[in-house]
Amino acid sequence: MGRILSLFSNEAQLLKALRKEDPKAQRQLYDKYSARMLALCFRYICDDMAAEDVMVEGFIRVFSKIGQFNEEGSFEGWIRRIMVNEALGYLRKQKRILEDTLSDEANNIPDYAHADQNLETQELLQLIESLPTGYRTVFNLYAIEGYPHIEIAQMLGITESTSKSQLHRARAMLQKMVADWENDFKKKVEYEKASG
Repeated sequence: MGRILSLFSNEAQLLKALRKEDPKAQRQLYDKYSARMLALCFRYICDDMAAEDVMVEGFIRVFSKIGQFNEEGSFEGWIRRIMVNEALGYLRKQKRILEDTLSDEANNIPDYAHADQNLETQELLQLIESLPTGYRTVFNLYAIEGYPHIEIAQMLGITESTSKSQLHRARAMLQKMVADWENDFKKKVEYEKASG
């Protein structure tokens, strides 16, 4: 089956149809943003099925709250904020928002000055996925979504200093994982040179 042609050629037409609860407009919006929003939800939840459930709930919220979008700022940004809030709500319900599986040893991880250029984006995302939930959540909100610590603290119901601490620990843990990855990569390259 071929791609459905866009029925609403600009954002203003699409918004007008969405406000009238037009199912074709809803489908077009879903088709346009679902892949990006699923990736966003997965960054927080790291479970395919749960991330998809959260994304669907997010779109339901987008459709029901479309009247609240005041067209100041980006429509996609507004949708992203709803998805982030849905993902955080899911984590809160799971009581996983700030599990702190690392002790203070994270503060003692040395600062590795660089990340190897051989580390691909997908590999870096996998490293981020492997962070404990609290670290990953704050890292995503701060480093990827661009929220300031004060807003993160409000969103998560934590103090600003806890947000900063979680980010610091996430970065330290990522630096160590990147350094370990680099060492493994260098060993692999040396092995291939020696055996080739």
